[in-house]
Amino acid sequence: MHAAASQSLPDCDKMLHMTSRRRFLGTAAAGGISAASPAFSARSANRYDEIETRVTRRDFKNLHKEDLPTPCMVVDLEIFEKNLRTMADHCRSSGIHLRGHVKVHKSPDIAKRQLALGSIGVTCATVAECELMSHAGISGVLLTRQPTSKNNIGRAIALAKRDPTFATVVDDPLTADWLQEAAAREGMKLRVAVDVFAGLTRHGIEAGEPAVELAKKVNASKNLKLIGLMGYSGGASHTHGWDARKKKSEQDLAGLMESVALARKAGLPVEIVTGGSTGTYNIDSETKGLTELQAGSFVFMDTLYRHVGGKQDQAVYTDFGSALTVMTTVISKRHPRQCTIDAGNKALLRPTDEVKGRPEVKVENQGAEYGILAWTDSDRDFKLGERVDLYPSNLDMSTNVYDRYYIARGEQIVDVWPIMGRAGAAQR
Repeated sequence: MHAAASQSLPDCDKMLHMTSRRRFLGTAAAGGISAASPAFSARSANRYDEIETRVTRRDFKNLHKEDLPTPCMVVDLEIFEKNLRTMADHCRSSGIHLRGHVKVHKSPDIAKRQLALGSIGVTCATVAECELMSHAGISGVLLTRQPTSKNNIGRAIALAKRDPTFATVVDDPLTADWLQEAAAREGMKLRVAVDVFAGLTRHGIEAGEPAVELAKKVNASKNLKLIGLMGYSGGASHTHGWDARKKKSEQDLAGLMESVALARKAGLPVEIVTGGSTGTYNIDSETKGLTELQAGSFVFMDTLYRHVGGKQDQAVYTDFGSALTVMTTVISKRHPRQCTIDAGNKALLRPTDEVKGRPEVKVENQGAEYGILAWTDSDRDFKLGERVDLYPSNLDMSTNVYDRYYIARGEQIVDVWPIMGRAGAAQR
């Protein structure tokens, strides 16, 4: 684990030197906490000025959550590591591989920890995410959205030249032609999986013969290598109730399974059958149709997943713990039974977010940099300057507006991991 972290230090140092609005907010947040503390002094103010320098030096001694700027993302290391072990143990015991999706975290530090526990690679939604992972030394990268622009095709080919384990998907014969032409110009071979419709109309060729014909085309292309098929049942992932979710997943993946059977009957190479999600991880492994899972949210979990219910508890999904919070500060309380926090629209605050330890509190938006916490049936109050942890609703969106994760063991900050892509390659 320590070796994985040290390998990413150059990227980490580079990212941490960059200025962001997060640093801007740090001054206001620090001032709020200081004003609430009777021990506030010029010396303590200087301490806050030095936090960025200390983080850059990776000097976390005596650095605590109360020292951090807000809003910021904090990872509970104990819960996070348990989530990773739970999924790794499940995959090992059920005989399915994990190629976890990075859109949730966009962190090579997290991807490397998954690889250390047995993952065979990562899946990415954008070429930029693929580049970020590949350049961090991660192999087995799969692009799950077919490249169709000149820009994306060129970058996908460059990735494959750099790392022969890179692969992409196609759901259209025309895309296969474009990729063949681009790969031929570079004199190399590109690994390709056929993307099959599995319930979401946003992507995927029709199951059955159309999918098999596309697979045959890819297999016959001199500079393309067919590696298998993909089908992502996104509609099943958040279906409420485990039994209903299982039924939905099996229905959505039926066409993919038919296509796999036909492809194998035709003698086509099917090394991988990839798909799945955090919501269906223990469904897809039971049905034995997929060879690998693309689950990603399990590393942190969010409130939307928590409420879909699990196999053991139909009301709450408890298979994985809530490891990620957005820490905020109470900045005003001039009205009864409500207070204002410094996380608003820009911090991707949502009414479906939840206050850690205070499930009765309602979360409301009130502008770019303001949020409201309101309650009606509790006498418990929040104090001015108090730090409040929120569980985010949608990990993909929330992590996309922050630059780093502060890694905490209790109240102690023990590491900082950059969220890649914010100041690196263009995301689109």
